Amino acid sequence: MNLVWQRFTLSYLPLKQYLATSFLHRFFVGLLHSWRQSSILMQWGDAIAVALLSLVYALAPFVSSGLVGVLLVACVGFWLLLTLSDESTSAIPLFTPIHLLVLLYWGIAVVSTALSPVKQAAFKDLVVLTLYLLLFALCARVLRSPRLRSWIITLYLHVALIVSVYGLRQWFFGATALATWVDPLSPLAKTTRVYSYLGNPNLLAGYLVPAVVLSLVAIFAWQSPLKKALALTMLIVNAACLVLTFSRGGWIALVVGILTAIALLIYWWSVQLPTFWRTWLLPIALGGMIGLLVLAVIFIEPVRLRVLSIFANRSDSSNNFRLNVWDAVFEMIRDRPIIGIGPGHNAFNQIYPLYQRPRYTALSAYSVFLEIAVETGLLGLACFLWLIVVTFNNAFVQMQRLRQSRSVEGFWLIGAVAAVAGMLAHGTVDTIWFRPEVNSLWWLMIALIASYWTPMIQPVNSPTSEPIVN
Repeated sequence: MNLVWQRFTLSYLPLKQYLATSFLHRFFVGLLHSWRQSSILMQWGDAIAVALLSLVYALAPFVSSGLVGVLLVACVGFWLLLTLSDESTSAIPLFTPIHLLVLLYWGIAVVSTALSPVKQAAFKDLVVLTLYLLLFALCARVLRSPRLRSWIITLYLHVALIVSVYGLRQWFFGATALATWVDPLSPLAKTTRVYSYLGNPNLLAGYLVPAVVLSLVAIFAWQSPLKKALALTMLIVNAACLVLTFSRGGWIALVVGILTAIALLIYWWSVQLPTFWRTWLLPIALGGMIGLLVLAVIFIEPVRLRVLSIFANRSDSSNNFRLNVWDAVFEMIRDRPIIGIGPGHNAFNQIYPLYQRPRYTALSAYSVFLEIAVETGLLGLACFLWLIVVTFNNAFVQMQRLRQSRSVEGFWLIGAVAAVAGMLAHGTVDTIWFRPEVNSLWWLMIALIASYWTPMIQPVNSPTSEPIVN
C-alpha cells in the first residue's frame, strides 16, 4: 500500500533521468546559453524576474485585470527567455512532480479547447490559463532562493496590510454597497460589508486568506521583536478585515486555514514537547478554537445570523441562487462529462444560458470544483485533485526534512499549505478563485510549495521504506 501511495504521489519520479533523455528539453533548454553568458542584462536574470513578480503582486489589488494581464505576459516572456538561456545540465531542480501535473492539466485544457462546442471562446481563456500556469513556473523558479522567497512574501503581506487598513476604514466610516451582497429581507441587509480596493467583499475575503495565514506564521519565521510585532499587527488587521467582509465562504476559509496552520505548527514543535503536550496540545488547541467560534455564534448577533444563513437552504436568497445555478451546472456536466465545454468564463457564458433556470443568470459555476468539471470534464477534475494530493504530499515530505534541521523556512511552507487549504475551502462555494487578484495568489502558494522540492532516492531493496531526501 505504501508503494502504491508513493507511485500515486510521484514521490520517486526520476525527473532528472527523464529530462536528460528528453528531446524537447535538450533542444530548447540552453538554446541561448552562450548568448546569456555574454549578456550584461541576463546576469541579473533572477533580479529582473523578481521585479516583474513584485509588480504583479504589488499592483493586482489596485489596477484593472487588463493591466495585470500585461504584467503576466511580461512575466511569461521573461520566463521563456530564462528557460532558453539556462544551462541544460543545471543541478538546480527546476522541474518537479507538481510541474508535471500542472503540465498535464494544461494538456487536458488544450484537448478540451479543441473539442469545445465554442472553440473561439474557449481558446481565448486557454491563453489566460496558460499565462497563469507559466506564472506558476516563474514563481517556482524564483522562490527557490530563500532571500527572494522572503522578499515576495513580505511584499504581499505589506500590500495586503494596506488593503486591509482601507477595508477597516470603510467599516468605521461607511461604504456604499456596489451590489446586492446580502438577502434584502435579512436583518443584515443594511450591514456594511467592506470590500476595500477590490470592489467585492467575497473577492476581498479570498485575497486576504493567504495574508492571514502567512502573517500568523511570520510571527515565528521573522526573528527580531520588531518584525514579530509587525507580523502580529498584520494578523490582527487582516483577520479583522476578512471577518468584516461578512463573506461566509471567506469565514469558512479563515477557519480552515487557521486550524490547518495551528495543526501543522503543533506538528512542527511536537518533537520538542513533553509526552503529555505532544498528545493533548492539538486537541486542546483545536477545541479552544472551536469553542471561541461557538461563543462568537452565540453572543455576536451578526455572526450568528450570517452563520445560520449557511444552513438556511433555499430560504436564503444567496443559497437559493447557488442551488439553482448548481442544478444547471450538473446538467452541463452530465451532457459533456469527459472533457467539458472548454476552459474559461467565455465558454461558460455561451453554454450556460442553454441550461439556466429562469432569472438565474450566472457568470460561473459558483464552485471551483464544479467549474473545473464543467470546463475540462471529469478528466480535468481528476487531474486537479491529483495535483492537490501531490502538492500536499510534497509539502509534508519537505516539512519533515526542514523540521529535522529546524529551518525557519519550514514556517513559510506551513503557511503555504494552510493557505491552499483555506482557498480550497472557499472555492467549494465560490469562484472568486478565478479572478486575477486571487488566482495569482493561488499559483504563488502552489509555487511556494514546489520551490521546496528536492529529489528523493528510493532505498535499495526496500520499496516500501520511508523516502530519503537528497
